[in-house]
Amino acid sequence: MKRALLLGILVVFAISMTGYAVAADKTKIAVASDGTTPASAVSPVAGRSSYFLIFDGKGGFIEALGNPYRNAGGGTGSLVVDFLAGKGVKTIIAGAFGDKMIATTKVKGINHIEFKGTAADAVKKAVKK
Repeated sequence: MKRALLLGILVVFAISMTGYAVAADKTKIAVASDGTTPASAVSPVAGRSSYFLIFDGKGGFIEALGNPYRNAGGGTGSLVVDFLAGKGVKTIIAGAFGDKMIATTKVKGINHIEFKGTAADAVKKAVKK
């Protein structure tokens, strides 16, 4: 009886800790990209990229999102940052960022990293930091 109770407590504890570990890593990384796969090139300009590739905090690919503001007029960088912040993104990676976009990332508490290469390599660099 005591053994079964102890085993039950251990199982509940293990399950609750597993759920905690999964919930604790909610970090998301967005890479401005010219394509929809991790092998795609990082876009040279963040606000006008065709896609944003979303990765988890461990570097796992989650999804590709079309940039709804790619062809917008002025203020594109701020719109993009607001869009990505709404998706839970904490780091944005691109080839370059405009001054207004950098200012908006700071206000939102989002990191920005400039990188040239593939999205997969960019995320590896971000995860190591």
